[in-house]
Amino acid sequence: MADDASEDRTEAPTDKRRSEARSKGNVPKSTEVNSVLVLLCGLMLLKFFGPWMMRNIAGYTRDTLMMIGHPKADIAFAAGVVIKALIAICYICWPVCIGILVIGVIANLIQVGFLFTFEPLVPKLEKINPMAGFGRLFALRSFVEMIKNILKLVIIGFVAYMTVAGEFHKIIGLADTSVSAIFMFMVAVSFKVILRVALILLVLAILDFAYQRFEHEKGLKMSKQEIKEEHKQSEGDPQIKSRIKSLQREMARRRMIQEVPKATVVITNPTHIAIALQYDQTMESPKVLAKGKRLVAEQIKRIALENGVPIVEDKPLARSMYDKAYVGEGIPMEFFSAVAEILAYVYRLKNRKAA
Repeated sequence: MADDASEDRTEAPTDKRRSEARSKGNVPKSTEVNSVLVLLCGLMLLKFFGPWMMRNIAGYTRDTLMMIGHPKADIAFAAGVVIKALIAICYICWPVCIGILVIGVIANLIQVGFLFTFEPLVPKLEKINPMAGFGRLFALRSFVEMIKNILKLVIIGFVAYMTVAGEFHKIIGLADTSVSAIFMFMVAVSFKVILRVALILLVLAILDFAYQRFEHEKGLKMSKQEIKEEHKQSEGDPQIKSRIKSLQREMARRRMIQEVPKATVVITNPTHIAIALQYDQTMESPKVLAKGKRLVAEQIKRIALENGVPIVEDKPLARSMYDKAYVGEGIPMEFFSAVAEILAYVYRLKNRKAA
């Protein structure tokens, strides 16, 4: 017999398994999605803020060169120039930096939602185990990553080549243009190349995210034995729960049987069903003290005989009332008339014996 630990994991993961994996930082995530969204965001920001950034760069460069040529330049003066240059760089780059930071956070939230855990940072021996690392090197995931990277390189190279080839007829005409025109042409072509590459990478990123989710679900799958063990831990052993319920039913049956001597009459079927009823002048309706089938019915009748409780056979009434009357409650109104006749009969018998 195969060991339970080696049983194939074919069952979908439970909510508890998913929650535990998430708390440990084990969530489906594609770095390609982050990279391509950051690339697209940076590209759009450069497209929008590019002219403003170029004007500021030119202005600060001019001012810096003029300060460097100052006749009283010394170390303190040079430090002031460096500080002003750093401030200028921060001022020029802040739109792009803030935009990339925000889109990076959004990309993570889109994939995994809000998750804060230090579990992935905890040192683990298997992470530095050479044999485990060697095994991961030749694992299926590593092979897929290699194929994916090669595919990206091929696609990027092809898209870049086709884009530049489409602009090749314009390159010859740049010989008679100014340096600024050549620069603007290079910027425009570079933007077109990067944009096309980014759109292709976006499609690949979506496919990679789908693959990462598939691998994540595959890694979380459970065996039937694991599901049973989890069920035992969360809700208790089914055998123990069944035993507890059995004991509870037995205790309830004993309490019910103990009430039989208080009954006014027992209605039977005659052998399969027995219903013990109690009634006095203070009750609005007869009350069911006990009921049962087969062995329990025999026990009810035996105790009734031992305690002098009258037993009346009425098959239709016993069958109907057994399914609709509950222990500890009054009988339904539809049985009032039939039960009243039986009680009247019982009281007549008692009166005769008393006489």
